[in-house]
Amino acid sequence: MQRTLTLRAGILSLALLAVILLGWQVAVSGTAKTEAMDPEYAALMGQAATTGKSAMPGPLDVGATIWGHLSDPFYDRGPNDKGIGIQLAYSIGRVALGYGLAVLVAIPVGFLIGMSPLMSRALDPFIQILKPVSPLAWMPLALYTIKDSALSAIFVIFICSLWPMLMNTVFGVSSTRKEWLNVARTLEVGPVRRAFTVILPAAAPTILTGMRISIGIAWLVIVAAEMLVGGTGIGYFVWNEWNNLSITNVITSILVIGVVGMALDQLLARAQRLVTFPE
Repeated sequence: MQRTLTLRAGILSLALLAVILLGWQVAVSGTAKTEAMDPEYAALMGQAATTGKSAMPGPLDVGATIWGHLSDPFYDRGPNDKGIGIQLAYSIGRVALGYGLAVLVAIPVGFLIGMSPLMSRALDPFIQILKPVSPLAWMPLALYTIKDSALSAIFVIFICSLWPMLMNTVFGVSSTRKEWLNVARTLEVGPVRRAFTVILPAAAPTILTGMRISIGIAWLVIVAAEMLVGGTGIGYFVWNEWNNLSITNVITSILVIGVVGMALDQLLARAQRLVTFPE
């Protein structure tokens, strides 16, 4: 039954993809009326706009561009001309550092808050004030204090990854079944051992849910952060290609960002399944 459902879902996904690609190709194959076109837009888009042809590339153009990037993803011809593989490596490295630091802070602090009603009440006002702040709002302050664009981007990733992990850890720890904790106390299990042998296994699925949410937010924010700070990274690559009016490369970058984000999400989804057991 499950295999049949998976097969049917796969066929439906392929059919939807075919419809999207066909609609895309039809949409860009037509011509536009140049008389009604804004002169500034026509000047920006160049010859394609003035001749009435669509400036938007079709799926075949994007496919050819993707193949070109895959054939040589790590070229380096100067600061403004690096392969998409190099740009991805910079972005993934920054996300890994910021996300890793958030894991080191959020999970221990989440355990502390979840196990201590006193700490929960004491820290809750600070969390509720800082949590709603947009991660990019921290960027000017980070650039002013750290004085390094790459480290500032890592700090922003740390901030945006921190809150989902922290809140899910607190919820998972505080939701541990009371009878399990009572058995541990009856057996005179110490607080540290109780945290590792009782609370951690019980809270692990919820913690992994927070980590999964955080990695999605981190990957989303790094693109915007790199657009602001420039230099390197997939976000800078998108912005640079827009400045070059290479819409094909912009669409290629969007697809690459989506594929990498899906891969990161699936990686943590697999980890979550490994720690989830039926009661």
